Amino acid sequence: MTPDRKPCRAARAALALVAAISFQCSSSPEDVSPDSMTPSTSEAARDADETWTCAMHPQIRLPGPGLCPICGMDLIPVDDTGGKTDVASERTLVMSPEAVALANIQTAPVERDVVAKEVRMVGKVDYDETRVRKIAAWAPGRIDRLYVDFTGVEVKNGDHLVYVYSPELRTAQDELLQARRAAREVAQSRSAVLRESSTATVEAAREKLRLLGLTPDQIREIERRGTPSDHLTIYAPIGGTVVKKQAFEGMYVETGTPIYEIADLSKLWVRLDAYESDMSWIRYGQHVEFTTEAYPGELFHGRVAFIEPTLNPRTRTVKLRVNVENSDGRLKPEMFVRAVVRAGVTEGGKVMDPELAGKWIAPMHPEIVRDEPGTCPICGMDLVRAEDYGYVASDPEATPLLIPASAPLITGQRAVVYVKLPDTEQPTFEGREIVLGPRTGDHFVVRDGLEEGEHVVVRGNFKLDSALQIQARPSMMSSPDRAAESAHGGHRH
Repeated sequence: MTPDRKPCRAARAALALVAAISFQCSSSPEDVSPDSMTPSTSEAARDADETWTCAMHPQIRLPGPGLCPICGMDLIPVDDTGGKTDVASERTLVMSPEAVALANIQTAPVERDVVAKEVRMVGKVDYDETRVRKIAAWAPGRIDRLYVDFTGVEVKNGDHLVYVYSPELRTAQDELLQARRAAREVAQSRSAVLRESSTATVEAAREKLRLLGLTPDQIREIERRGTPSDHLTIYAPIGGTVVKKQAFEGMYVETGTPIYEIADLSKLWVRLDAYESDMSWIRYGQHVEFTTEAYPGELFHGRVAFIEPTLNPRTRTVKLRVNVENSDGRLKPEMFVRAVVRAGVTEGGKVMDPELAGKWIAPMHPEIVRDEPGTCPICGMDLVRAEDYGYVASDPEATPLLIPASAPLITGQRAVVYVKLPDTEQPTFEGREIVLGPRTGDHFVVRDGLEEGEHVVVRGNFKLDSALQIQARPSMMSSPDRAAESAHGGHRH
């Protein structure tokens, strides 16, 4: 800029600032428009047929070029030839067919359809905690022999595992034998109290041996033999695989010292991580498919047995537990898995699953599904209706409203779509706030704000929104209330 033009530019800026201040003092900010000027200025503006505004402060409306009185930016002309705002609605924009074609605006209908969602998760195979037993010493003593001396050995229920020397065990056996001799001596006594007391003493001695780890068969053998033994054999409480060995022969142990850990691997758990954004699609009892690195391309199946009630604050995920059959033993704990849950959701948020609708499910064992109420054959708990877990049958009337994912303009907690109004002389578009449900693929579920059959803009919606922003109208960036507040003094300097 040449030096002789600087005073002129400064003079123009000063005049624009004085004009803006005079407009603001004489009227509210929304009145700063060609219609609120003096008759001579308004006539000049109509003659010029041009209005100038600020890109940063669209509430500024001046009849000619200049600087924004707020931020000092150059004003830009408002082109009203391609789009006009309907006075009946703050968010209605009327455009010519040529302007619609130039902006490449495309629409799509609002439809009802079955929502299909694939929730993908990752996780690991783990032991079924209900099928893991820890073998520990029930009395202090010395391990004289370990019949299973390395991990990985398969054992059956009742197999002998450990041979333990225990002085305390011998003392307890002596007490039982003495109690039995005393009971025989008073068996012919006329005193009923004495007979009952001796019988109670025998039962107490037997119970003490049971608490020390002896089985009923072992106790009967001691009574038959009539002599105590200072050794105790510990048997396997379940069949399975020895996954931990924590003792060695010759080791002295105390009560509760761990010796073995046995796990039944015929049934396993799969622990999965589900993102919080996917939780609306997941229910207890859902069918899960997963693959492993060890067997690529082969599908394994299970059902969701537990959903943790808390969210991991670091990963923003929720832990799921899936019960899996593993009778062939191919799945191993700590295997990495990739899982998929397929679900369809109704308008009310229920999961559509014809296989479970109307059924009864065990609350602890989701693999138990019955047609009628009853009790679980595993745990004995009462079965629960599948509807209580959020399941319904496929219902065409309950299918949700769907719009393409490119239709809504989402900012914060608000979502705005532009609806093409029917039966208008020229293409007319109305901005509307809606309530969105979960996203499924290329579509969003609509909770509120749209009707079936309406057409929403799926391409060019940003251009429509920008046109309203330039005209200081409510847009995706401002609700009608905030736009009105801004126009009435939201920019006071």
